[in-house]
Amino acid sequence: MTKVNICGVEFKNPVIAASGTFGFGDEYNNYFDVGKLGGISSKGLTINPKEGNEGIRIYEVDGGIMNSVGLQNPGVKAFIDNELPMMKKFGTVVIANLGGGCAEDYVSGIELLDKTEVDMIELNISCPNVKHGGMAFGIKSKVAYDVVSSVRKYSSKPLMVKLSPNAEDIVDMAVKCREAGADAISLVNTFKGMAIDINSRKPVFNNITAGVSGACIKPMALRMVYEVSKAVDVPVVGMGGIMTGKDAIEFIMAGATAVQVGTANFIKPDICLDIIEEIEAFMRKEGIKDLTEIRGVI
Repeated sequence: MTKVNICGVEFKNPVIAASGTFGFGDEYNNYFDVGKLGGISSKGLTINPKEGNEGIRIYEVDGGIMNSVGLQNPGVKAFIDNELPMMKKFGTVVIANLGGGCAEDYVSGIELLDKTEVDMIELNISCPNVKHGGMAFGIKSKVAYDVVSSVRKYSSKPLMVKLSPNAEDIVDMAVKCREAGADAISLVNTFKGMAIDINSRKPVFNNITAGVSGACIKPMALRMVYEVSKAVDVPVVGMGGIMTGKDAIEFIMAGATAVQVGTANFIKPDICLDIIEEIEAFMRKEGIKDLTEIRGVI
């Protein structure tokens, strides 16, 4: 009833654990069977291991959280050797989320991942472009087009590109990524924000700005998913403040094929199961046999 297909990959349901909020799934598997999820998007990976940012990394704000983790991860090779075999045992779709500081990093990472059993690659273009002043790849459409085109030729895996809401024009960004070879689009990543400690009279985060996520961003994320879904002819995976089955259904009605759940996992480790059950309950109540009946109805 809740199965969805994205680029030939079948998901048992449309609920995916979002990158950066679920590790590689093992810790959460101590609380519930993560194999019941539609899929898991891995911790953001880089070609080399990263220690992440110093200072405060997570900060609670009204309606959500801010994070400045800095893509701490073991590196692509360690992921392939140590984490991927475990993830494949869960019996759900495995998505490798890949970041990089330059186009060459993305290419090196995708070449390695292409030889593995990951089901799909999610390209995180919110990373700072270290060779061009530190502006994220996902801000300007032309820069995003270039990096997606450069990696597309090195992988036969379905390629999903994750968009930043901080893009100059997120619809044009999605269109350009599609033209560059994206098989699917996921959005949105975190919004750029700031917090100040009034007692110390300094920014909360060492990097001054940080990413905002949680329920507070849902209306903006939903609008962006709606606009992008109308503009591209590939599956769209929506995320941003999804806390309930109702939230997930809104994203599907806005055009999303599936959804990713992030910040909510920190509130209740098995909240994705609640969301799946709430989607199923809504479908039974409304006599909906397949999610295609409500997808993009807005």
